[in-house]
Amino acid sequence: MGAISVLMPALVEDIAPDQKVALVGVLGIAGAALSLFTNIVFGALSDMTRTRWGARAPWMLGGSIVGALAMYVFGTADSVTELTVWWCIYMVALNAIIAPMVAEISDRVPVERRGTVSALYGVGIVIGSAISLTMASMFVPNPGAGLTLFAVMTLMSALVFIAVAPRTNNKDEVREKLSRQQFLRSFRLPTKGARDFYLALFGKFFLVAGTYAVSNYQLYILTDYIKLEEDGAAKIIALNGIITLITALLFGFTSGPLSDRFGRRKPFVIASAIVIAIGMLFPLLMPTAWAMVALCMFVGIGQGTFNAVDQALNIDVLPDKESAAKDLGILNVANSGGQILGPVIMSIVVTVTGGYVMGFVAAILLLIASAVTLGAIRSVR
Repeated sequence: MGAISVLMPALVEDIAPDQKVALVGVLGIAGAALSLFTNIVFGALSDMTRTRWGARAPWMLGGSIVGALAMYVFGTADSVTELTVWWCIYMVALNAIIAPMVAEISDRVPVERRGTVSALYGVGIVIGSAISLTMASMFVPNPGAGLTLFAVMTLMSALVFIAVAPRTNNKDEVREKLSRQQFLRSFRLPTKGARDFYLALFGKFFLVAGTYAVSNYQLYILTDYIKLEEDGAAKIIALNGIITLITALLFGFTSGPLSDRFGRRKPFVIASAIVIAIGMLFPLLMPTAWAMVALCMFVGIGQGTFNAVDQALNIDVLPDKESAAKDLGILNVANSGGQILGPVIMSIVVTVTGGYVMGFVAAILLLIASAVTLGAIRSVR
């Protein structure tokens, strides 16, 4: 998250300052298109994989190696073409890690514990995001050095996961004989009994896009909209990372177990979208540094709550448990796609209107759409 939200825009500004808003949008579109395809592909491939190391680990390991290399080279790029090529390779590799990883909860965790485990997963995202944003803010003047550090962390992600959560040999698990028809069927989008699946997909997309439309432009908002110097903007980003971490941890640790206790998912995710939308009003109405700090507090509350319950909700709406990784990969497209397309939406709005005011309005509308869409789910309380 530090690389996507802070260091990538900082590097773009160094290389193409006159094109920075549009170029971040272009990289976002490319990343979203690749995520849409590769999340499904790697999820389906891991569902079919049979090895002595299990179904998921080989893909995660390969993704972490390629992703680390791509991020490092991206940090050394000195042209728009190099930026684009290596960013695309990184996004492909990132999805090779994420798609198999999210299926682990479906593979291992019983229904009555999914809210709690989903909360731990969400808290991990929150901690990683907050710490990496704080770290990234220290490297704004030298984004290449920060990207090298994050490349090492990308490599470690799969190694640590495999070390602490090893999988047993699954070579003897029954698998339908591989044929052309079966292979193509593995990539098919679910249709039967999938109404709530798609509502969860679009509800998550709207929430993530609305949130990251603003957070991924945090550096530019602070310098161009609020008129801070770069050093001042970096300090606010670091402070926001701490505030987001504290609030997200507090609400993340409590929301998942409460969701299990009451047997409800929807009230938590709907409230998340509404809370973040309220936070967007602060910088919209008051273009000050402290308004951005207030926004990050509301984002921490909303994201902490949403991330704690999101994976449990996703698993509850799966139409077919046998294709869990592929279908969870589709749902995760909403997450990665929202993180990438949200800034694209902001880029378009800023380019057309010449400022960030309507960008905040667009983010609020996306969050309202999220609350409405998630509220329409029927099969989960």
